[in-house]
Amino acid sequence: MRKANNILELVGETPMLRIGKLADPGGAALWAKMEYLNPGHSVKDRIAVRIVEDYEKEGLLKPGGTVVEATSGNTGMGLAVVCAVKDYHTIFVMPDKVSDEKRRLLRAMGAEVVICPTSVGPDDPASYYSVSRRIAEETPGAVLADQYFNPSNTQTHIDTTGPEIWEQMEGQIDAFVASMGTGGTITGVSKYLKGKNPNIKVWAADPFGSILKEFKQTGEMTLGYPYLVEGIGEDIIPGNLDINLVDEIVNVTDEDSFYMSRQMARKEGILAGGSAGSIMHLAIEVAKGMRPDQNVVTIIPDTGERYLSKHFSDEWLREKGMLSRERVSLRRLRQMKDKELPAIVSVGPEATAREALEVMNKFNISQIPVLTGDENSGRLHDSSLLASALKDSAFLDEPVAAVMEAPFPSLDESASVAQSVQLLLRDQGVILTKDDRPVGFVTRHDIITFSDGK
Repeated sequence: MRKANNILELVGETPMLRIGKLADPGGAALWAKMEYLNPGHSVKDRIAVRIVEDYEKEGLLKPGGTVVEATSGNTGMGLAVVCAVKDYHTIFVMPDKVSDEKRRLLRAMGAEVVICPTSVGPDDPASYYSVSRRIAEETPGAVLADQYFNPSNTQTHIDTTGPEIWEQMEGQIDAFVASMGTGGTITGVSKYLKGKNPNIKVWAADPFGSILKEFKQTGEMTLGYPYLVEGIGEDIIPGNLDINLVDEIVNVTDEDSFYMSRQMARKEGILAGGSAGSIMHLAIEVAKGMRPDQNVVTIIPDTGERYLSKHFSDEWLREKGMLSRERVSLRRLRQMKDKELPAIVSVGPEATAREALEVMNKFNISQIPVLTGDENSGRLHDSSLLASALKDSAFLDEPVAAVMEAPFPSLDESASVAQSVQLLLRDQGVILTKDDRPVGFVTRHDIITFSDGK
């Protein structure tokens, strides 16, 4: 246990935690750097200390001065902690989508809080970027922390976060998964880790609506659109983001982010924010596709206590149309389906293509699983069968074992509707199982019908 002369000496050296229940046991080991255990409860504490101290060294921030910043909350909280210790005034400019908890926390720390609309472009005079710059210019003795473009941001993670991860993992790292906001964390950590081992692959979770994935793919600026996850994704290209260090960017939905954040609390005891849900959602998928002798490292950026009125609130999720999928199991969805249909309509591999089409016509369905006892053997689709029959009518008398396609994916019926959505984005249907036995079948149409009626 350390002794500290002030709270700033407690920033950094956060623990590394093995993720157990949420990670796939057949994939790589998944580790999380617990940045929400910093004294200001986020990874941004690190850069707050560095930015303020660098301004002091440059003589730009003097006793009684003011620190101004555009923030979604966490950098503001880090700066508020630093400035409380060092006796500086703080003014934070925030987008209106941030949680009420964040606003209250900053005011509790003595900060002045200015709220700006989220819906305007980054160059609009009313945007929180523009307003923060104007306040810093007009306030005597003020500096703009400028986390998006201040190189102290990236350098902090090159000097501290990256080395801590390398040391804690004893150099045994195969992939690093994070998000992109200001770009400082992912750039600084990646630069350090790739300097140690250039084979480490870096993945980034990015919200749908952010422009960063498309910029990585095309090099062109596009227009973003609103999303609900706070603190990650951008409608600008931050100066601290070296996107060339990021090997893969994967878009993650608000719904998947919030669902995973709630699952982290309930399964791992980690109460974290929505961005942590985005990152963990991707990290689990990355680890699942890797070998058991490999290691994936990710970051828990901030605490979930700042989102109790948002994604940890059933009422808020219900208002946003996101609660039902999370709470309803596939078993319940199966029970809600048309009772005129069998739980699972299928044929065996010995059936002919003609017989399979007759079954599909009888129940007015276009696709059907092929089951060998309890084994999910394959699938048939009426359009493929009819196309082959038009070429050669004798095809209809062929056994389906010779013509079936790859089987539908399967999911235990205890899983939630939300968990089926990702599979159904890639496939037309999912077989439901109980004790590894097929007991039902859901399609994209079932999910859409359920969502419309919730």
